[in-house]
Amino acid sequence: MAEERLLRRLPFFKANNPTSPVEGTTYQVQLNTPGHHLNTFSITSTSPRAGAPPPVVLLHGYGAGLGFFFKNYGTLADWAGRKGTNVYAVDWLGMGRSARVPFNVTAKRTDVVARVSEAESFFIDSLEEWREKMGLEEMTIVGHSLGAYLSAAYALKYPDRVNKLILLSPAGVPRGPNHTEPSRELTDEGSNPNGLHPSSPSDRSTQGKAEALRAEQKQTKQQESRSRRLLTYLWEEGWSPFQVVRSSLFLGPMLVGKYSSRRFPSLDQEETKDVHDYLLNITLAKGSGEYCISHILAPGAHARLPLVDRVHALRMPVTWVYGEHDWMDPLGGMQAVQVMEQNGNRKVKMAVIPDAGHHCELLFFIVSLASLTHVRV
Repeated sequence: MAEERLLRRLPFFKANNPTSPVEGTTYQVQLNTPGHHLNTFSITSTSPRAGAPPPVVLLHGYGAGLGFFFKNYGTLADWAGRKGTNVYAVDWLGMGRSARVPFNVTAKRTDVVARVSEAESFFIDSLEEWREKMGLEEMTIVGHSLGAYLSAAYALKYPDRVNKLILLSPAGVPRGPNHTEPSRELTDEGSNPNGLHPSSPSDRSTQGKAEALRAEQKQTKQQESRSRRLLTYLWEEGWSPFQVVRSSLFLGPMLVGKYSSRRFPSLDQEETKDVHDYLLNITLAKGSGEYCISHILAPGAHARLPLVDRVHALRMPVTWVYGEHDWMDPLGGMQAVQVMEQNGNRKVKMAVIPDAGHHCELLFFIVSLASLTHVRV
């Protein structure tokens, strides 16, 4: 009900209007394993066209759900109607309204590669099952935050199924401060202290914004409390922040309310209330996919297997997008672009969006739509 209240704001949701260029519906796609299903919202063209571009698939971030994109669906619906193609938003397995199945990693904690691979496969293999069930040959994938990280992991494992990859404020890109295995692609020394070699005024402008954002992040980290040591311990033990909300009978709604009002300041009062209700409900649901976080990311949110050391294998067009006040490190994106270009992929670009933060998806999708339609940003 909370999800439907958000989607009901869309004039084409369950409208059953033959004159509308698109129709919006929600349903559960059953996977091969009994009890496993992925919650799906589809924006389907009522006049599909031969030669239309591949459908777009939106994938949310950690602990979120497809309802987080409700402000973006109108613009994406216009695009789908014009192109005669479809847009899908999917809740990752174990999150949103998808099946809350047990999440288990059997690999030893010290076996980082196996541990990360097992955690990633929980999500990306179920997404591949979903694609097969939906009969999609190829997709343009738009992922946000941890969903962007998992989208890249999916593209690395199933490259033939990805037409384009758009990574919005991706998690897990740069190496952390304790990372000891430098990538062969980034061993060249240059005069640039960050290892970046901008080749045009536009590149230098983006790099300047990225460095300014990184300085802002560094100052914030220096002001953090020593209580991070406790959080590090809990993180390594597999603790989930959503457990606090579930165990706090009266404090839970207040904590979620503070989060939703702080992270989505551009919403009006009614929209904020609906987002709060939606977020509270998916947070109170049984813990499942959220327990991936300590296996994929180390304390401090640095990836155990950083994307910057893996993206050299990607050959499809990739767009990296960050907000000007993002908490994700944009220099990781800059380095990833350089790695991909050095390995022959010239279909990559990066943008830093002015006045945007980590959750400013509306501004993000202006860029992603431009990428979908081949307009240079």
